Amino acid sequence: MTTGVALAHDYATQRGGAERVALLLAEAFPGSPLYTTLHDPDGTFPEFDRLDLRTSRLDRSGVLRRNHRLALPLLAGAVDGQRVDADVLVASSTGWAHGYRGARRTVVYCHAPARWLYQRDRYLGPPGGGLARSARRAVVAAGLGAVTPGLRRWDAAAAGRADAYLVNSTVTQRAVREAYGIDAEVLPPPPAMLPVGPEQEVPALEPGFLLCVARLLPYKNVDVVIEAAQAAGRELVVVGAGPDRARLATLAARSGGTGRVHLMGRVDDATLRWLYRHASLLVAASYEDYGLSPLEAGAFGRPSVVLHDGGYLDTVVAGVNGVFFDAPRADLVAAAIELAASSRWDEGRIAEHVDRFSAARFEERLQAVVAEQRTTAGAGR
Repeated sequence: MTTGVALAHDYATQRGGAERVALLLAEAFPGSPLYTTLHDPDGTFPEFDRLDLRTSRLDRSGVLRRNHRLALPLLAGAVDGQRVDADVLVASSTGWAHGYRGARRTVVYCHAPARWLYQRDRYLGPPGGGLARSARRAVVAAGLGAVTPGLRRWDAAAAGRADAYLVNSTVTQRAVREAYGIDAEVLPPPPAMLPVGPEQEVPALEPGFLLCVARLLPYKNVDVVIEAAQAAGRELVVVGAGPDRARLATLAARSGGTGRVHLMGRVDDATLRWLYRHASLLVAASYEDYGLSPLEAGAFGRPSVVLHDGGYLDTVVAGVNGVFFDAPRADLVAAAIELAASSRWDEGRIAEHVDRFSAARFEERLQAVVAEQRTTAGAGR
């Protein structure tokens, strides 16, 4: 058990890299309560059920639990309405958890400054895609425009209260410096999906497919991956859920090539392990603040085909564990897939690369930072 330490995470409503990091924090500080605005047991990892979760008043709404984006105008107030009782708070934040107050010292682990405030075009996705999608994009953009000034003030004040700032990548380090003027320490998280554990076969699939693991949001560019797989005539499995599913399902049904596309939605860890092990390549075309999925694929000895930008520059080395393409265009992705598929890969070198991002190193540094802050908090009593 860990005394005097509390944890926070924006919302436990989905299955993403940030949620896996929040669970790593819980392993590093066992028994610590975790403050969060919303918890959807059906939408996120089951491990959250075993934690001491302390949710906000918004969690009473099933609609908001299942659709946390609808709660965006209310989340700052919900965080302000909760008070943390701890010597040190460790906040896993993509825009909200760094605002929790009450602890004597606060350590922020930032996955990215709020995309809806600082990367709005990426958050909304590219324009176009039909009348209905354009209309939804316009409505969301107008809503964000109305709340942005107040949220920027709240966000900056929250960041300014932090006593230590950690970030997941050099990309996020630059973004935090630009947004807040804070020089943060880079502490990359380890791959949370590892080969050790049960596996559940997907009977309809033959080994050798392409794999894309991403939430179905416009900025993830899953449509580009689908078009590239179809053009290359290769089978593609997409793992992830999100509001872009209907559009992607329509695209996947088109006969743009001989490749078949399977939109699997959310899957449990046992199924995801089987998919990583039996995939030929991981493909990712989004701009990411941290490139986590290539490390997960690499833990299974699988190389990746990724965008030459963002957080993938920290986690992928060309010729060692992956191939880059220069822009999220289907023709460039298809060409990179063919290059990777025709290359010889050394699973030993891939494993050595992944080992640089170990869970032990992550936890040890995080615990050291918290110990420093606890000493400071004790001295100030």
